Amino acid sequence: MKPLVFKDFSEFKTMIGKELPTGNWYTITQQMINDFANATLDKQWIHVDEERAAKESPFKKTVAHGFMSVAMISKLLEEAFSIKSVKMGLNYGLNKVRFPNAVPVNSELRMHTVVKEIEDLANNGIKVTFLCTIEIKGQDKPACVAEFLAALYE
Repeated sequence: MKPLVFKDFSEFKTMIGKELPTGNWYTITQQMINDFANATLDKQWIHVDEERAAKESPFKKTVAHGFMSVAMISKLLEEAFSIKSVKMGLNYGLNKVRFPNAVPVNSELRMHTVVKEIEDLANNGIKVTFLCTIEIKGQDKPACVAEFLAALYE
């Protein structure tokens, strides 16, 4: 996937209502799940106990944390586009988040994104609302659907 490159905010604003390039596939490994569990202290067996998950889980293997999908959005957006004039970007928040489907270990994920809205902020900034859908390869239902907000500054 080749990211879109914009000169400045005025050029990026032409993307309102349009889709950004679809992201690359990422394999969600057990090590990634374990690292996320350690970072968040959420070590529920469904995520980290491979033997128990094989016996007791309806998925027959461990699954990634739902919030792991959300945590990947910033990185996945970086791969979809860049704005040359941006000096700094911040995660601004989330309006809506849903996890329609579990992400079993070794699943492959990628993101589809639409630029929903762009608002001006003080200090030469913009607030961008992205509609993000994180797809699981081979599955009809996505892993995550989120309305993600970012603040960008020139």
